[in-house]
Amino acid sequence: MAGDKGYDVANFVDELRARQVTPHLAVQDHLRKTDKRRKTRINGRTARHPGYQISQRIRKRIEEIFGWVKQSAGLRQSKFRGRVRVDAQFTLALAAFNPIRLPKLLEAPPWPRPKCVL
Repeated sequence: MAGDKGYDVANFVDELRARQVTPHLAVQDHLRKTDKRRKTRINGRTARHPGYQISQRIRKRIEEIFGWVKQSAGLRQSKFRGRVRVDAQFTLALAAFNPIRLPKLLEAPPWPRPKCVL
């Protein structure tokens, strides 16, 4: 289960673990006003696995897209009402983000491409 750092609370993490779900939540480890570090419920056993690190990298990429859509595409507050119109505005904003991603997508991938055997 992936989630933002707002979900790094004891009740939520304990409930996930009781259901045998691994929490891939962002760790909320900032300093409090008393200069004490906030306790996180994500332990080192969860954070040491490669899957946790992969999910955090992918989460950052997704958050960058939503940040751009809010900041540059004007979707912080929609001027439309109704689900259909807001969905159309969101789809248009994501389509406008594609040309920005295009140079990165056209670079050579970091993994070897599979050979096509017909």
